[in-house]
Amino acid sequence: MEGVQAIKQRFEIIGNDPKLNRALEKAIQVAPTDISVLVTGESGVGKEAVPKIIHSLSHRKHAKYIAVNCGAIPEGTIDSELFGHEKGAFTGATQTRRGYFEVADGGTIFLDEVGELPLTTQVRLLRVLENGEFLKVGSSQVQKTNVRIVAATNMNITDAIKKGKFREDLYYRLSTVEINIPPLRERREDVHLLFRKFASDFGQKYKMPTIRLQSDAIQLLTKYRWPGNIRQLRNVAEQISVLEGERSISLSTLNAYLPNANDSNLPAVIGTGKKETDFSNEREILYKVLFDMKGDLNDLKKLTLELLQNNDLSKVQAENENLIRKIYGTNGEHIKEEETKALKVLPLPEASLESRPEAPQEDKYDFAEEIEEEETLSLQEKEIELIRKSLERNRGKRKAAAAELGISERTLYRKIKQYDL
Repeated sequence: MEGVQAIKQRFEIIGNDPKLNRALEKAIQVAPTDISVLVTGESGVGKEAVPKIIHSLSHRKHAKYIAVNCGAIPEGTIDSELFGHEKGAFTGATQTRRGYFEVADGGTIFLDEVGELPLTTQVRLLRVLENGEFLKVGSSQVQKTNVRIVAATNMNITDAIKKGKFREDLYYRLSTVEINIPPLRERREDVHLLFRKFASDFGQKYKMPTIRLQSDAIQLLTKYRWPGNIRQLRNVAEQISVLEGERSISLSTLNAYLPNANDSNLPAVIGTGKKETDFSNEREILYKVLFDMKGDLNDLKKLTLELLQNNDLSKVQAENENLIRKIYGTNGEHIKEEETKALKVLPLPEASLESRPEAPQEDKYDFAEEIEEEETLSLQEKEIELIRKSLERNRGKRKAAAAELGISERTLYRKIKQYDL
């Protein structure tokens, strides 16, 4: 059996972090067996290397190895992709098709982003794991397959189980052995090694001198949190290699390629997305403030009307000035002359006051619905703007943009279609 260092050289894995070494040791140990393996870790840490190692060291190494990105296949066709379909099973099925589990019989299937599988597909997958049986779409004939499954995910499966988005029994079948790949921020000593490797590769690829970091730039490189992990580090190395004429990279130059670099020493925020209850609480507080303001305005209208009916304009003016001081400052030092003039109340004829019909009382909930509609529209516009900017930054690469936005590639594809981007 090959050792960890030999595996690193063979698969070009850079780093000496103890957690990384432990993950590789587990991969080497389980490779000769047929145990199902679940690889976990954040997006961009290099989870795809583990199933390749397992397959190459197993007795299946001469059979098929198929990697499937579950998040990139539309929900309506994923069953057909994995298990195949019979002719006429659905519209467009003009001929019988073999699925991945039939093609890879005797080999290994790597299910990347397994957490994105629909629940109906999860049931089919569970049957394959339990007894090696599956049904083609549109067929009633049970077929057998001898496939080893290695799965990977960057989501918190425990949370997905609680929300009913992932089957608990499937999780326990997949995670007979769980291998966790540590994020790059926990491998500080490996960051510069990886950067030098990428810089050397891109120097050869683009036939230009290899870039080198100055000492202060190296410190920033190792302190940065790298939310996109190795994928982000590789992209930064490629950008600098191509765009910078000076091959000795200073701190200021590197800083320009690292978003939020000044916040790199702050603690990591786990689960940055707000819960739905947080939004609802904030909305309730906003509505309460607005309703209170509306009540104050109604009281002010009533008071002004009473004062006008009594023809006491000097009192009206005094009340106006008190209101202005209350809004802009107790001493009135922030009051502008133009604003004071604008807020003066002009006297109205008594007849118009008497004949003026009483305004119908508005329903406060109608008012709240208008605010919510404007808020929803604003959030949608911001989402479209964020997606568009991310796609531009990543040169149209959906996978990189999805990683940057913290969503799956399939979700990003759906939103691109939805907003016609």
